[in-house]
Amino acid sequence: MAPSDQDTLVSCLANLPRGEARGFRFRNLLGGEDGNERYFPFQELEREAKVRAARLHALGLRKGDRIALVIADPAEFVLSFLGAAVGGIVPVPIYPRASFKAKNAYVETVSHIVKAAGAKVLLLTESSKPVVEEVLQHDTGLSELVVLEEWLTRPVVPTTLPTIAPEDLCFLQFTSGSTSLPKGVMVTHRNLVANARAFLGERGIARTDDDVAVTWLPLYHDMGLIGFVLGTLVCNINTVLLPTEAFGRRPNVWIDCMHKYGGTITFAPNFAYGLATKRARDKDLEGLDLSKWRIAGCGAEPINPKVMREFAERFARCGFNANALMPAYGMAEATLAITFHTRGTPIITDRVDADRMQQGKAVPTDAPAEGVGGVLELINCGHPFPGHAVKIVNELGETLADREVGEIWANGASITAGYYGNPEATAATYTDGWLHTGDLGYMVNGDVYVCGRLKDLIIIRGANFYPQDIEWAVAEVEGVRRDNVVAFSVMREGEETLIVSAEGNSTDAATLRRTIATKVMETTGLAVGHVAVVKVGSLPKTSSGKVQRRRTKALFESGQLEEHS
Repeated sequence: MAPSDQDTLVSCLANLPRGEARGFRFRNLLGGEDGNERYFPFQELEREAKVRAARLHALGLRKGDRIALVIADPAEFVLSFLGAAVGGIVPVPIYPRASFKAKNAYVETVSHIVKAAGAKVLLLTESSKPVVEEVLQHDTGLSELVVLEEWLTRPVVPTTLPTIAPEDLCFLQFTSGSTSLPKGVMVTHRNLVANARAFLGERGIARTDDDVAVTWLPLYHDMGLIGFVLGTLVCNINTVLLPTEAFGRRPNVWIDCMHKYGGTITFAPNFAYGLATKRARDKDLEGLDLSKWRIAGCGAEPINPKVMREFAERFARCGFNANALMPAYGMAEATLAITFHTRGTPIITDRVDADRMQQGKAVPTDAPAEGVGGVLELINCGHPFPGHAVKIVNELGETLADREVGEIWANGASITAGYYGNPEATAATYTDGWLHTGDLGYMVNGDVYVCGRLKDLIIIRGANFYPQDIEWAVAEVEGVRRDNVVAFSVMREGEETLIVSAEGNSTDAATLRRTIATKVMETTGLAVGHVAVVKVGSLPKTSSGKVQRRRTKALFESGQLEEHS
């Protein structure tokens, strides 16, 4: 059946090929290196989704009701999510946390999401119950907590499945809350199908029947959920899903599975490419064949060109083609993807004068990059998709010319309608169909370069500094834990002052403070007002692993950031 603008996730699921050849493979690697697998051909996914839809209806849920999902197991999460979608019920993914670390904060977050979504039921696994059941002590409006293992043993009561329309809500994607309490982005079936067909279409990945997508990304966030579950279902791509914990324990399991399954498509944040490069020993590369890997997407956080180059160089001996690297830009409010680099072409970077960037102008420079503080290298994140548009605007909403830095705005069928039950936040973020991304960037000949978050911008003596540039420089200091650096400014004696916080060992703290300050001065010309060296693992992060700059700043200002003496 030809694609239609009336398609939904449910109709796409129903129209997928029958037979055993195409489907989802869930690989459980936590029980050992070989692990075990659960394979679901597409028709089996649909059959089980209908069974779970009936089970959800038996709980009293009906079309339009919301159900919160706290399920760590990828297979059980996907099957339950699809069951909700087929039943017309709106799933609300929530990141699971089985440990008691930061338990109170986690319970508060879950309680907020459940209440904001108006979820009637929370479906969870037995392992999550000891922590999540404390949500019942909060005023959330939740009517029932359902343990998945017991729920699946109940008899199936036949039900009549509702008709699903493109404008119906497909799911609520709660933002990761790096700046405030999470907000529920309303993703309709139309948004989802439009975005999936855009980023997997000819101007994006250009899917083929031979493609195999491989992911370890968490499925409760947009890149994992839409990129490797919903998008691959909409566009009929064989997919291998690994538990996120497996990557956390051994990052190169990701690379191993690209070899084992002949993976052609994968995406990951910048930090994952850096970690895979760092952890890959020569003996790990022996026998690896990565020659089928044609799309190595990177997004979800600022992209460091150096990390991309080092990854390509490290795995070239295994047949990895550097032209597979695909920098991308997107966000939940745009369903997922906004721009993609042109596939199969070398990555493009823009080397600009750092002093002029402080004035909001991206002026190219031929000055040598290494060891020179006056040069910034930014990566080209590509072009918008057909039917979508991007522009750069100033504080008045006026469109800026090429190479002028301003806020990135996006428009098109993928742009969601706003935040569920939060008209104030919606009004502040959307104008006449245009999404205010909150990201700073500029354009060159239709391609987008992202500089950083508008609210994270560090302004000192009237000059603009982008925190990730400082953080990347500090991450190169020996003894600093890479990707665990936060730069921000605070007001001291009437002036903005730079603060850098980095994770490191207590025995190295004094040396690190001196070395970090020197590194920042050499690369940016800025004097650091204070270097806070904190214990490894202590900097606050979102559930998707991004550092929380504003949370770190708040802890510092309140004296709660625990520094090594």
